[in-house]
Amino acid sequence: MAAGLNSEYMALCLVLMISSFGLCLVSTHAELRRFEQPAKTDGTLSFLVLGDWGRKGAFNQSEVALQMGRIGEKLDIDFVVSTGDNFYDDGLTSEQDKAFEESFTQIYTAKSLQKQWYSVLGNHDYRGNAEAQLSLHLRKIDSRWLCLRSFIVDAELAEIFFVDTTPFVQSYFTDAEGHTYDWRGIGSPRAYIANLIKDLKLALSESSAKWKIVVGHHSIRSIGHHGDTKELVSKLLPILKANKVDFYMNGHDHCLEHIGDAESPIQFLTSGAGSKAWRGDIKKQKTGGLKFFYDGQGFMSVQLTRDAAEIAFYDVSGNVLHRWTATKSLYASI
Repeated sequence: MAAGLNSEYMALCLVLMISSFGLCLVSTHAELRRFEQPAKTDGTLSFLVLGDWGRKGAFNQSEVALQMGRIGEKLDIDFVVSTGDNFYDDGLTSEQDKAFEESFTQIYTAKSLQKQWYSVLGNHDYRGNAEAQLSLHLRKIDSRWLCLRSFIVDAELAEIFFVDTTPFVQSYFTDAEGHTYDWRGIGSPRAYIANLIKDLKLALSESSAKWKIVVGHHSIRSIGHHGDTKELVSKLLPILKANKVDFYMNGHDHCLEHIGDAESPIQFLTSGAGSKAWRGDIKKQKTGGLKFFYDGQGFMSVQLTRDAAEIAFYDVSGNVLHRWTATKSLYASI
């Protein structure tokens, strides 16, 4: 993001850059920027969720993209959510990095995918030039792209709260394992996390949306390679439960996964299989609440009405691997 741009100019630029999708940036009392995403005329909403994907088409990324296009057309999707780790192995080098077009623009070419993409940063994105992915310059190259650290999408029927989870993970600061992270814009991680939690709590408490969805890169619950993220379990999960969040969606583990919570209605949904997957890497000792797990490539779809939700997971061939539905009245009583 270009240095020296004040917040008013940034907000104006964001409105201009995303106006082609019918979106509007609106003010909010909290620090989290809020975007309005119109639902369909019948009030329903549908979108795809993809994570851990940017490999210039390799590791079946192109094949997953092909099936996303097919399912996206069938469901008449409104937008796409990216759960982070957008560009491998180490994010983008700059705003001019050709990997942006080689891993995004030239891969997701289907007509149905020419919708707004809402993206968060993953830990691999922070290993490169994290600011580059937030840059207005990328939106000039491909206007579908919208990536911020944390923000809110108001889709009428649902509010989706995107949370920057990488700074929560202490080991990235204390034991980086030879990696270099771009912490510009973070400052003190303790203060950054405290402010983010404060803003998220306020936004969730004020939300009157029928469905509340939180998106982050790191898992709260997972039996995959990384497993549960302890910092999110202690700092984020209590807030989600207290504010009756319906779904937490993440990537990070390169799998597709659905875990229910024993103490609340929240469903933990992992969609981190956009390219390279990890076969057989399962923490079998933590299977409580597990409804579905798949260690291959694929993606997830979400369909919402005022009264019902349908979640589906697809493999690299577009086959439905797992489908879960719930009515809001029943769901609220679980």
